[in-house]
This record gives sequence, C-alpha cells and structure tokens, in this order.
Amino acid sequence: MLAIKNNVMAGNAARHLGKSYDSLSTSVERLASGLRINSAKDDAAGLAVRELVRADIAVLQQGSRNAQDGISMLQTMEGAMGVIDDNLIRMKELAEQAATGSYSNAQRAIMNAEFSEMADEIDRISQSTKFNDIAMLNASTGSISIHVGTSSTIDIDKVDLTKSGLGINTGVQVEEATFGSTLADTDTAAFITVADEAVDLEITFDDGGAAEDTISVNLGVGAHTMAQVEAAINAQSQALGYATDGTDKSYDMAEIVTNTDGTFSLKLASRLEADGVAMSVVGTGTGDLTVNGSGGTAVTDAGAGGAALNADNYTAAQVVGGVNIASAADAATALTTVTNAINVKDTARASFGYKMNRLESTIAIVDIQAENLMAAESRISDVDVATEMAAMTRTQVLSQAGISMLAQANQMPQMALSLLR
Repeated sequence: MLAIKNNVMAGNAARHLGKSYDSLSTSVERLASGLRINSAKDDAAGLAVRELVRADIAVLQQGSRNAQDGISMLQTMEGAMGVIDDNLIRMKELAEQAATGSYSNAQRAIMNAEFSEMADEIDRISQSTKFNDIAMLNASTGSISIHVGTSSTIDIDKVDLTKSGLGINTGVQVEEATFGSTLADTDTAAFITVADEAVDLEITFDDGGAAEDTISVNLGVGAHTMAQVEAAINAQSQALGYATDGTDKSYDMAEIVTNTDGTFSLKLASRLEADGVAMSVVGTGTGDLTVNGSGGTAVTDAGAGGAALNADNYTAAQVVGGVNIASAADAATALTTVTNAINVKDTARASFGYKMNRLESTIAIVDIQAENLMAAESRISDVDVATEMAAMTRTQVLSQAGISMLAQANQMPQMALSLLR
C-alpha cells in the first residue's frame, strides 16, 4: 500500500541497519581489543572461567618469581660459604704447620693469632650475611618457606656456621679468679682500701707447680677504685716482656665484668693453662688491705713475709678453652677439629646446592603450567581474527546495503506526492 503517514519500509530498513551497525561495532571492538569477551554480556560463563584462569596465571607467575628470589637468597648464602671454606682450609693449613716440631712456641703463638682471627672472621660472616635482612647461617633451627604458586611450599632449613656451630671456638684453657666483692660503680666507689702503709698485691697463677711470672702491684695508702686496680694489674702484666724462647708474655690479666644484677666484679685470668692461683699482700710492717663492697674481707698487718688474701675474697675456677695451635699437641687436635668443621660446612653447602636445583626445576614446571593456562585463557577469551574479519566484512556489506535501502525507502512517500499533483 502506497502511504505517506507511515513509512513502514523506512522503519524496517532502519531496524536492520541498526542491527548491522551493532554487529559492526562489536566486531570493531573485538578486533581493536583482541578479545572475544570484553564484557559479561559477550559471554557471562566464559568471563567467569577466564577470570579464574587469569588469577591462577598471576599466582603461578609470582610463584616463579618467588622461586627465583629463593635462588638469589641461596646464592648469597652459598657465596658466603665459599669464603668460610677458604678460611677453614687456611686454619687447617696453620694447624698442620704448628703441629710439626720445627717451630718454637713463639712462632706458634703467631700462627695461633692468625688461627683465631680466621675463626672470628668465620663467625662474623655467618652472623652478618643476610638477604633482605634474613640470616640463614647463624642458627641450627628454623627454616624459610618459599611459596611457588601452589598450596605446597619448599622449605629451606637454616644452618649454624658460627664458631659454636662448627665447633671451632678458639682460646686456651685458663684459670680465672673472680673477686667475690661487687660494686655498683667502677670509677668512684672504693674497691680496695689500704691503711697505715703501702702494700704490694702479688698474684701468681700456677700449673702443677710450674708457676707463671708473679705480678706485683703496689697499692698506696688510701682508696682505690675497681678501674684503678684493673689498670694497675694490666700495666704489670703487659710489662712481662718475652720468654727465653721468644714468646711474648704480655697480656691483660684483669678485666671488669658486669654481673646479671648490674653490679661489677674484677676478674683475673692466667696467661697459659693453669690450675690454681695464689694472692698475697706484702708490706714492710703494719699495712692493712681491705676489699670493699659486697663479700669483701680484709688483710691486717701484712708483714714482710706477706699475708695470703684468703679465699673469701675471690673464687678461682678453671675455664675450658677452645681449639688452638699454641702447642704441637694442641695443633694435632685442631687438625681433627677443623676437619670436622669442614665436613659440617660441606653438608650445609650441599643442602643449599640441591635446594637451588629443586627451585630451578620448580621454576621450569611452574612456567610451563602458566604457559598452558595462558593458552587456555587465550582460547576462551581471545578473538579469532579470521572469523571476526569475515563477520565484520559481512556486517559492513549489510550496513552499506541497509543505508542504500533506507535511502530508497525514504524516497517512497515522494511517489505518493506525484499522484496529488
């Protein structure tokens, strides 16, 4: 029917043109973004699956980076172990050198000093080597868990490569004598008070009758602080000079120690291995010496023959030392000790090595999993360019045809007007 009020053909052409235009718009969006699913209306179920897959991919990729960080941490620790290995080898070399009989005690003392320094450096390395402020070489317990993109983790146990952990605490067995009197202050409070006349405090450490050089400290009349007594004793022990074999005998005999309750005590130590100590107060007449503070007692009228400072004033005890090469016998023992330390270190280093290999294997499988999931996500979400281009071409043709037909339909009312002329 020819009509001028309602142009049904134009409306029909416009409706089809709108559908073609919408399809063309969808194709352009998909081709521009590369995605088949750009919103939930494109494929609600597919979108839900895609987002879960994307989350899994992100977790796996981060797990791979976690494993790489774990390898970096282990490489840092393993590099430190390499330096510890060098130091242990040097310590064993020094022990072998000191074990032979062709060196003097003075020369062994020099070797022992380097031996102790190597042990101290091993302890410093194990305490200070860290990755992101995480230490792995200074504890025999504890572990670090590496998340690798799955619910399970790879645990790396810490190792103890300190001097204690390796069993290479250095030092010689000595006798220590600690004064029983304690003070709250070392610089002003009186520790020893001398009355009437000056006296000498004589200190002798012995080992089965073979006594070390006696230290004689002159104390004038008046009060002497703990710091002053410490300095006076160390001044004498540092002035001992050299033995006939060239051994340097100078050392610090006295040390102020802090007690658990915050008070201070004075501790004396032998230079060599010892099993006893004797202290006496020697004067010329009526000199009196009093040890002040908690637990202190007095010596009255110290004559020229001397009066013993009795056991109430100090407690003597033998302190077991560590490994050393100060003598040929000790050096022979040190060889075994250092060998054991090397075995402990090798076991720890090997454990870090196979953990690195495991993490590398984990990275490979996690990367493969992530790659396969990305392929799955691509099949769900990515646009098939060839198919979409074919659809776009079809909708372009339909859109062009729709525009042409809409133009023709808009001309139809004009035919009705020709009848009205």
